[in-house]
Amino acid sequence: MPDDDVNQSALSPDVAPASVPASSEKSPSVEPASEASISVVDTVGEEWRQARLSLFSPRELSLSSLSPGARLWGWLGPLLVAIVAGVARFVRLGTPPSLVFDETYYVKGAFTLRMFGVERDWPKEIDESWNAGMRDMFLPDADYVVHPPLGKWMIAAGMFDSSNAFFWRLSAAVVGTIAVFVVARIVRRMVGSTGWGMVAGGLFAIDGVAIVHARTGLLDSFLMFFVVVALAFLVHDRWLRRERLARMVAGTDDRALAAWGGAGPWLGWSRWRWAAALTLGLACGVKWSGLYFVAVFCVMIVLWDAGARRSVGITRWWWGAIVRDGIPAALVMLPTVVVGYLLSWSAWFANTSSYNRLWHEANPSSLPDWVPGPVAAVWDVGRSFVHYHQSMLTFHTGLSSEHRYEAPAWGWLLQLRPTSFFWERFDESVSCGGDECVAAVTSVGNPLIWWLGAASFVVCLWWLVRRGDWRAGVVVAGFLAGWVPWLFFPERTIFTFYVIAFAPFVYIGVAYVAFRWWTWSTTERAHAWVRPVIVFIGVLVVALSVFFYPVWTAIPVPYDFWRLHMWFPTWI
Repeated sequence: MPDDDVNQSALSPDVAPASVPASSEKSPSVEPASEASISVVDTVGEEWRQARLSLFSPRELSLSSLSPGARLWGWLGPLLVAIVAGVARFVRLGTPPSLVFDETYYVKGAFTLRMFGVERDWPKEIDESWNAGMRDMFLPDADYVVHPPLGKWMIAAGMFDSSNAFFWRLSAAVVGTIAVFVVARIVRRMVGSTGWGMVAGGLFAIDGVAIVHARTGLLDSFLMFFVVVALAFLVHDRWLRRERLARMVAGTDDRALAAWGGAGPWLGWSRWRWAAALTLGLACGVKWSGLYFVAVFCVMIVLWDAGARRSVGITRWWWGAIVRDGIPAALVMLPTVVVGYLLSWSAWFANTSSYNRLWHEANPSSLPDWVPGPVAAVWDVGRSFVHYHQSMLTFHTGLSSEHRYEAPAWGWLLQLRPTSFFWERFDESVSCGGDECVAAVTSVGNPLIWWLGAASFVVCLWWLVRRGDWRAGVVVAGFLAGWVPWLFFPERTIFTFYVIAFAPFVYIGVAYVAFRWWTWSTTERAHAWVRPVIVFIGVLVVALSVFFYPVWTAIPVPYDFWRLHMWFPTWI
């Protein structure tokens, strides 16, 4: 893997980057007034350079001094990978042309949301009628739904023609493709290499979990998308805050750095953290499991700030990270998360025919007479909103009905029990090169990617604990938020396809461990075998994705060929 965008002068920790763009990487300016001031300028500039070397890895710093061509490639490379992802997702997107798996809930809900702004109820066993083109069989009453509405609104946004399955899957395919580009850019920033960012994006582009979800009208792709976008905002914010701290260190005397009992300076407000908080609120507006990412990401950024303060020699770095940065950030971010979540319910608030919207009328409150009418009205709507959420919570905590494809969370990483979204046996009119033809959509990941992903989680956890590696910490954070909480609900009916919420962290983890292994092989002996092994694994990953692609996308294949893909009895 060529390190195409790494400034070689920055590969050694003892060597500063050769140049710095004037737009954003200026050292603190000092007005030269005399020859005596030159030494002051040199001192400030040297302090700034040293602060940056302590706050960033050499590869991160190399991104500040790229040529225009390398900067352009930093965008075109991820875009190229996203195009590959788009082809895998959009080709035959309308196949199968019928509702598959839980599309029966979300697509029909999106359809009535688009028409009326309310999720209408439907008769039971209505899928065959829907598939036959009957779209007017919804009932007059609002439907009781147990997930927030934003994901269904996003499905509805693409339903320009509800008679074509392509359109009720369009939004999922769009966000699934964009997410590949975003992940490639995130990893580029993390490791300082466009090439390795493309590797992470490439794994995302060709993995079955991601492909199946991007080709199905379910909610989970939208949850994943908002999580990835929030991570991109936070990784960018980390860079900017450390640049700000480097300038503060260079332009501030020791007394200022020792302010607040040695806690150091306040790094100020950040619009990128605000944007991340809003995005995480929207993630919660798709599924409540977005709350896990809110909690873990908030802890993650406090640890990033603590590490930054410690790196520049601030004595009470932990106190500064909590009091000077963490608490002010929480006062902005947490209310913003709430705002984002409430925005996802805008139509419910606006439409009085929404489910439970007028619950307060049948259950009046006893507010004092002196409370103004508008305040009382808001209070009553809020009571209806809270009551609805209590009902939703009761449903989720009590969900324990048996399902053929339910799978305990401990087996998710190894793909022990993938979810079958669709399976059909064809008659003799369908030709597939065999005597008996079948088509399947099985949400099983590329086995090699996921098995390597499980190993990368263990390795990254070790690097985080032993070395404080923030990039490994990003991987661990994704697993902690997207996988670990489900281990505590063994009695609930849960499915392996939930892994899409943290699947990007699997791809990031595999790419990051490979990157570290690749860059470690600097000795001639290691170079002779490490890099060929990585290339061989990469070729095998691609070959497996090509092999499994038909059972991810409902391509008719001979029955015996489909059986070749069912490596374990639990995959059927």
